[in-house]
Amino acid sequence: MDLRPDETWPAVLDEVTGALESLTATLDTEDDFAVLLRRTCEQAIHAVPGVDEATITLLRGHHPATVASTSDVVTRLDHDQYKAGDGPCIHAAGTGTVVRVSVADAAERWPLFAHGADKAGFGSFLSAPLVVGEGQAAAVNCYSSHGHGFAELDEKLLDLYTSAVTALLRVYARYQHARDTAEQLRTALQNRAVIDQAKGILMVVHKIDADEAFRRLVEQSQRDNLKLRDVAIRFVIETTGADPA
Repeated sequence: MDLRPDETWPAVLDEVTGALESLTATLDTEDDFAVLLRRTCEQAIHAVPGVDEATITLLRGHHPATVASTSDVVTRLDHDQYKAGDGPCIHAAGTGTVVRVSVADAAERWPLFAHGADKAGFGSFLSAPLVVGEGQAAAVNCYSSHGHGFAELDEKLLDLYTSAVTALLRVYARYQHARDTAEQLRTALQNRAVIDQAKGILMVVHKIDADEAFRRLVEQSQRDNLKLRDVAIRFVIETTGADPA
């Protein structure tokens, strides 16, 4: 960039802010984690000047995968690194450190990556670690057609962006946990209701108490190798002709 540092920061911070606002808006309309990661990847292009394409590498154990990408070209460049077992994407995700390098300078350390990136028309690479969940390391990887390499300012911008994204992903994870818990409670209440209905019918028909009615349902469940809820639903339908589910 030709702008002096004091002029550069307000402009580029506006870009980062805009990218984060767009990503935050996604949380209001989407509950799909894959969509959120894709939007994270797309907004990285707006957060850091000079970025032409971006990907997200996710490490599950020692197995890397590209879980979001802005083009098939950079996805293939990521995969070249995975085949080689090393590369800037894997290094950033695995070590939790930022990688900033020109493709020419990367030729000695990561020759396969450097050759493929150069052939695809990319001259610079920048990657920053991203925390997407417990036990899941990741990195946002930025490709640029410029050959001079990203500047230190770009590194700080990407680090700022990924730090903010990490906070958003934590909020998302808490939301998902709360939603899953609510769904489990709802299912448990539904199961309890139909089992209680079946118990009530058994108590009336056979003049038995609640414990004995429940025992009979459990025994039937074991004999038929069916879930207790399914046995209760079947019994209610056979007895009343109405489906309680």
